[in-house]
Amino acid sequence: MAGPRPLLIVDDDAALRQTLAEQLSLDGEFAPAEAETAKDAEQLLTGPEARYDAVLLDIGLPDGDGRELCARLRKQGLKIPVIMLTGADAEQDVVRGLDAGANDYIAKPFRLNELLARVRAQLRVFDNSEDAVFTIGPYMFRPSAKLLLEPAKNRKIRLTEKESAILKFLYRASGRPVGRQVLLNEVWGYNSAVTTHTLETHIYRLRQKIEPDPANTRLLLTEGGGYRLDAQAGQAAA
Repeated sequence: MAGPRPLLIVDDDAALRQTLAEQLSLDGEFAPAEAETAKDAEQLLTGPEARYDAVLLDIGLPDGDGRELCARLRKQGLKIPVIMLTGADAEQDVVRGLDAGANDYIAKPFRLNELLARVRAQLRVFDNSEDAVFTIGPYMFRPSAKLLLEPAKNRKIRLTEKESAILKFLYRASGRPVGRQVLLNEVWGYNSAVTTHTLETHIYRLRQKIEPDPANTRLLLTEGGGYRLDAQAGQAAA
């Protein structure tokens, strides 16, 4: 995916938080943030600028139970993966954690490579769900709502079903060019009545919506006999 993925580590053990944050950010795959309490975590996860792809959540927090926080966040509509990290590994503890809405449950002490593998697995599942939110340039892209949000300008851009499908497939190509015929087949299916002209028309309309200057494209590029999405273009200016 484009750029390091933001994660929130919620644990009252400062040494563990720091170690985890350092290890997770080593290869640039993740951009960890930290919270010590349930209150801090809830504010970070539900604020207007909240943008995390996953949460690593301890059960024993100074101001509450992590399972109760997880259940509360789910009721507020939080969809991202929540992975609980805890020393309470009895069967009833695992069941309570999963019932509260956690996606996975890892007992302490844990091996870092196992944690990374579990996080990646949950992110793969989430990325293929309709609850995913992707960052594309200055926009937050919500495929399920067919919507692009531009927080810096307090602007919403409505997309058609096909425009949303095109953006989603190009995003998941992780910056690689996608051939026109491949994109046609993925978005329209194997329909002989649909031609590359149809795709080009949709690309043109999409550029009119998302490019600051449609004549000088920065996000949705023509490349390699098809199209490529540069999801990081324009983020610094956002």
